[in-house]
Amino acid sequence: MIRVLVVDDSLFMRTVISDMLSRDPDIRVVGTASDGIEALRKIEEEKPDVITLDIEMPKLDGIGVLRKRSGIANFPRTLMLSSLTAEGAELTKTSISLGADDFMLKPRDITSVRGIERELIDKVKNLLAIPYTTARRETTDPDVAERVVLIGSSAGGPPMLDVVLSSLKAPLKAAVIITQHMPEGGFTAALAARLNRISPMAVKETVSGDILNSGQVYVSKAGVHTVITSFLSRKGKMGGKIIHSSAPPVHSVRPAVDKTFTSASHVYGRKIVSTILSGMGHDGGEGTREVKQHGGTTLVCREEDCLVYGMARTAIELGAVDRVIPLRRMADEISGVIQEMTTKE
Repeated sequence: MIRVLVVDDSLFMRTVISDMLSRDPDIRVVGTASDGIEALRKIEEEKPDVITLDIEMPKLDGIGVLRKRSGIANFPRTLMLSSLTAEGAELTKTSISLGADDFMLKPRDITSVRGIERELIDKVKNLLAIPYTTARRETTDPDVAERVVLIGSSAGGPPMLDVVLSSLKAPLKAAVIITQHMPEGGFTAALAARLNRISPMAVKETVSGDILNSGQVYVSKAGVHTVITSFLSRKGKMGGKIIHSSAPPVHSVRPAVDKTFTSASHVYGRKIVSTILSGMGHDGGEGTREVKQHGGTTLVCREEDCLVYGMARTAIELGAVDRVIPLRRMADEISGVIQEMTTKE
């Protein structure tokens, strides 16, 4: 049983979050708090496994709570609840740097709050189920990637990224690019920092000009498209390079999965594994078809594991999908395809 303390200055949010979490038989809400001071007291009294922590609160805000975590033995795993604003993004990045374990974005429309129930429950469970990376061998002389793994996701995607990324086997002889739809302002930087704690490979937010190196994970920066172009290294080796594009949104999003998948297919051809996880809308369908047409391997997650199946279904309806894979097997499937590619070369 996972013991959870819900911390939020809004009575409505405390009530709704508690109700959503209590629907899962593996979770027990052991208390609530309306500000950081009350939260610290209840952490000591109730000893929860997880706290959901609002950032903006009176008396002592979420940042203030995190600054005091070092003074509390066995401080619980912490899920921050972030507002969809530029200030919210900055505070989220600060929270992760201060030791928060994960974050979720609050819907702008308060009537949509219950729509986050499944993702909320998945995130709470992942906080205890997924191990954190304690050691990673740093590469002083990185190899330019000859293969690339492309992952696209949107609504419901972040908890699935946890499962896939934490389960990949290192060293993976490929670069990994994750394109997750998120608002601008710094949320993708916070996502990269969070994933870096659970991934066997280093994770960073994309920077225009990044060379795609084997064994490195790149999270597409929000607000720009991640476009892959070819380049020739000093050693005469062909590889891929990330260019940020301010071209108009595709499917009303930027970065668009289609932009990354399509551009990468022209550089890497058959040496691509593409994966679509949970997501609303049609983004990723055309890109998956491009990957398949260029000889790459195309995967999507099965519907029952996804919060929303719009993106994956679009790829399936276009006849662009090689295999439909359960979430818990996706990392092994990706690693297996990359291994097969390397043995054939």
